[in-house]
Amino acid sequence: MILSCAIIDDEPLAANMLATYAQKTPPLKLIGTYNSAITAIRDLHEHPVDLLFLDIQMPELSGLEFAKVLPKSTRVVFTTAFERYAIEGYKVNALDYLMKPISYEDFLTTVNKAITYFEEAKRQNLLSEDQFIFVKSDYKLVQIPLNSILYIEGFKDYVKVFVENNEEPIVSLINMKKIDEFLPHPQFMRIHRSYIVHMKKVQMIDRGRLVFDKVFIPISESYKDEVQKYVDDHTLV
Repeated sequence: MILSCAIIDDEPLAANMLATYAQKTPPLKLIGTYNSAITAIRDLHEHPVDLLFLDIQMPELSGLEFAKVLPKSTRVVFTTAFERYAIEGYKVNALDYLMKPISYEDFLTTVNKAITYFEEAKRQNLLSEDQFIFVKSDYKLVQIPLNSILYIEGFKDYVKVFVENNEEPIVSLINMKKIDEFLPHPQFMRIHRSYIVHMKKVQMIDRGRLVFDKVFIPISESYKDEVQKYVDDHTLV
């Protein structure tokens, strides 16, 4: 995966160092280096980049202010010499935060984090478009439409996928963590250490349990708040 990137820093030495890092890092394609947010506005709106290394303390327009007007597709990595800005940086949904002076090792760690993020986003988009998954079962790859899945029950080394109009679940040798990370969220939600449910298929919520026909699945304390928020967002009051 190749990520387009840009750099904004009012300190020429800092900007040049990041540019050098980017140019010797194969997954990155450096589109531009700017010494102020003002000069970068038009370029980065007309030609958005995937990743922006953005200094926080700059004259005229700070990095925190500039991040709020960027296209949603651009992920920001803040760069600063002042640790107190970290919390503010994450409030604008920064991908990462690099403290100056920035080592190449820290830079690479952030790039790898960005690659993981964009690969996951790409996979989630693909799932949203195709609306099916393949799982290994009995030495075969079985296609399962996402819309047919009711819930998934996890055991130590395998899962059971319960689908509509199937008397028996599809059994696959995969752990819950992996399948939870793979399925689109919040369409599919982990509600218990042993259960992932298709929220659109829930028929009823009864005393802290999700109901599928005659099956009652408990909501564990660890996932209660997240499930409650989802339910509140879909409740007519």
